[in-house]
Formats: sequence, structure tokens, C-alpha cells
Amino acid sequence: MKLRYAIPMTLVISTLVCHAATLRSVDVTEERGRFRLVADTYLDAPPAAISDVLLDFEDNRYSRISEIYKESDYLAPDGDGTPIVYTRVEGCLLLFCRSMTRVERLEVVTPTLIRSSVVPERSDFEYSAAEWTLEAEGTGTRVVYTMEMEPKFWLPPFVGPWFLKRTLLRGAPVAVERIEELARESALATTTADAGR
Repeated sequence: MKLRYAIPMTLVISTLVCHAATLRSVDVTEERGRFRLVADTYLDAPPAAISDVLLDFEDNRYSRISEIYKESDYLAPDGDGTPIVYTRVEGCLLLFCRSMTRVERLEVVTPTLIRSSVVPERSDFEYSAAEWTLEAEGTGTRVVYTMEMEPKFWLPPFVGPWFLKRTLLRGAPVAVERIEELARESALATTTADAGR
């Protein structure tokens, strides 16, 4: 049985410096215990700067993006040299709170395509694969995030998709704004450094 949850929306988030982070759509589906999430976002920052933010796991720096990230870091690389990253997130549904650990192999395919795949024996997921696609659009970037995951822990069918959707929508607007803000800071720092040479 396949359940589909679509949330068409446009959330424009403005800050004092007129950022234009827009979460265009989020789609969550579930089939036989495996969840698929696709989020389409526009950020007013260049692709390279957004990539820098998305790849900055060191010293719990992912917590700058969202408060659900309690820990993040790079671990020792895999035997073939592939970078390994660690994240731990926490989320609550009424009185049920869950901490979820994910250890992933990280692959930067191109400057605008990042992929990750979970190491199941070191994670709370039987399966998880994610992909960030960054495409220049106007003065900013269209970011499409796709993730498939199958948790090791049990979630009731009526709670699973709703829990994921609710958790995402509660944190997504702030996370999108934070990624944009951090990317703009990164781009400004790079421009300033280049000008000083």
C-alpha cells in the first residue's frame, strides 16, 4: 500500500536584509516502511556557498541549520578514502521523543550534486540515501533535496508519514532561512578574501 502526502506551498521568509528563502514544495510518501521525501527550495545565494554550508559537519556545526541536530561531525574516512559523516537528531511527537543516529558515506559528485548513503550497522536506519541537487536560478539557487529512508525502529503506519511531515514542516522554514543566511555569509567572506589578494 502506498500513501502519498503532498504539501504544495510557497513560504517566503524575509529577514532584515531581505533574504528570499522559499520552500516551494515538500512531498512525503511511504511504502512498506520506506519513506521518500522530496523538497524543492529556492535560496538567494550561489550554489558553491550553499554547498559549503551543506558539507560543514565539523564540531556540531549542523546545529546552526536546525535545532533538531544535536551532534554532527566528520569521522575517520572509509577504507577507500570516502568521507564519513555523523549526525544525531532528536524529534518529539506528543510524549514520544526519539534520538536518531546516522553515519553516512558522503560523495560530492560534482560541485552541484552531493550524495550520501547510510552505513546501516552504525546507524538507526536499515537504509537511507540522500541527494542534494543545486542548480543556479536567477541570482540564487534551486535546491532539490531527495531522501529515502527505512528506520530500524518501528513507527505505526498512521504516525510515520505524519510524524516526518510534521517534524519537517516545523523546522524547514527556519532551516531554509539559516542555510541561505550561512551561504550568503560564506559567499561574502569568499568575495572579501578574493578582493584582498
